[in-house]
Amino acid sequence: MHYFAYGSNLDPEQMAERCPSAAFLHRALLPDFDLAFTRWSTRRRCGVADVVPTPGGRVWGVVYAMSEADALVLDGFEGYAPGRARSWYTRVERTVAIDGDPHRPLAVTTYEVVERAPKPFAPSDDYLFHLVRGAEHWGLPEPYQAHLRSIATA
Repeated sequence: MHYFAYGSNLDPEQMAERCPSAAFLHRALLPDFDLAFTRWSTRRRCGVADVVPTPGGRVWGVVYAMSEADALVLDGFEGYAPGRARSWYTRVERTVAIDGDPHRPLAVTTYEVVERAPKPFAPSDDYLFHLVRGAEHWGLPEPYQAHLRSIATA
């Protein structure tokens, strides 16, 4: 599976713990979406990341290749279970631009919140740390890193 990570799974240490088969492939841009914190996580006790359709929006992240077995493990962390009455996230297919180049599209799987709160929640310092550390580690564009660092925390 080619998985597009934009939230705490940007953090290479977190991904290595969760999905040992995950291998970095590309930096990538998800166009016409914005990063938002539309779900409250009782486990993390803060708002957690989502991507919401927004004309002209831009969400940077990374693409990992991973085994289907690890994808099922990741489903558990994301609160996704096909056929379950209630899932927190759902798997969706999207197209990203490798290194932001629209001439290099790639089909990926990512997760989006199923029931978005009408008003966003603030992430915690700890949660946002994973996004910032991942963005720095993978060399996402500096303006996007600055945007992540500017997000107000709870």
